[in-house]
Amino acid sequence: MALQNDYKDVLDVAKTIGAKVESREENGKLILKGSVDYAWDRDRIWDQIKAKHTQWQQEVMVNLTVTHAEPYGVYTVKSGDTLGKLAKDIYGDVKLYPKIFEANKDQLKDPDHIKVGQVLKLPPKSIAQA
Repeated sequence: MALQNDYKDVLDVAKTIGAKVESREENGKLILKGSVDYAWDRDRIWDQIKAKHTQWQQEVMVNLTVTHAEPYGVYTVKSGDTLGKLAKDIYGDVKLYPKIFEANKDQLKDPDHIKVGQVLKLPPKSIAQA
C-alpha cells in the first residue's frame, strides 16, 4: 500500500480523466492496468508519473490500452481558453494552435473564436509537431 499512497497523485489523475485503471502492488512495484479513451489521457497519466516521481522506472509498471485511436484526444473548452493556450498546454508550443484549428474546421470558422463547452478534437502529437 505504500506505493499506492506515494502515487496517489497519479491515481487521482487517472480518476479525473475517467480512466478505467486497476492498481495493485506486486514484487515491490505499483502495477497500473486498464484502459483510457484517448492517447492524450494515457500521456497525461505518464506525464504525472514522470513529473513527480524520480524512482518511477523502478517502482511503476503501466499497461494501458487506448480505446479510440483517433483523435489523439478531445478537450472541452473552458472559460479563458484559447487555441494557443491549448497548444502550449498539450503540445508545449503555442505556435501549434493552427493544427488544432485544422482538426476542428467542421465546427470552427475562426481560430480566435472558440466557445465554452465546445468539444475540440486534438490532433496526434506527431501531426501537430510535423
